[in-house]
Amino acid sequence: MQLEAITWQRMAERLAGHLDEHDSPAGEGTWRRVGVDGAPAAGTGVLAGHLADALRLRGRPVLVVPAGGFLRPASLRFEFGREDVDSYLGGWYDTAALWREVFGPTDPGGTGRVLPDLWDPVTDRATRSPYTELPPGGVVIVHGPLLLGHWFPFDLSVHIRLSPGALARRTEESERWTLPAFARYEAETDPAARADAVVRADDPRHPAWTGLTGPAG
Repeated sequence: MQLEAITWQRMAERLAGHLDEHDSPAGEGTWRRVGVDGAPAAGTGVLAGHLADALRLRGRPVLVVPAGGFLRPASLRFEFGREDVDSYLGGWYDTAALWREVFGPTDPGGTGRVLPDLWDPVTDRATRSPYTELPPGGVVIVHGPLLLGHWFPFDLSVHIRLSPGALARRTEESERWTLPAFARYEAETDPAARADAVVRADDPRHPAWTGLTGPAG
């Protein structure tokens, strides 16, 4: 895999420009969906934030949706224990709610009425956040772990990869039980092959990426 050194800000500008370049008259009035995939230690929110800023500077309405806002209730996440790898891989995130509240409304002919989050894992209660009316031409950026194994309809996807050693070092002690889950995700889903761009971020101060391997949507 050939990598190019780049800053997060420059990467965001390249992604934003790519989205603009691949918009066509036939696509006017539709929404674009971007996925930034990576383990919590990869800090997907950093790139998502820079990309949102770059798109807004181009006049694009943007909504950033953290996957962590769509966790399932604790009674379901911890049904088989608090450190069950199978549950983490397949049962922690409410993918049905993401389809219903984020992707469905931004399908062609959708309403653009997107729910930015659903569940607060701290209080273990619904967030009751208001819906956001995203106008046509707007961009939804979903970021978080395990995104590329659910066939979400991203127009553009980025996978932020850490080597096993870097992932272990940068994962909090209390969360290291998730490391086997991410090893399985890499082996079974191969997110690097599914993403339009792969970022190597073992040192977050000096990311490098593959560049974009294909057009957006």
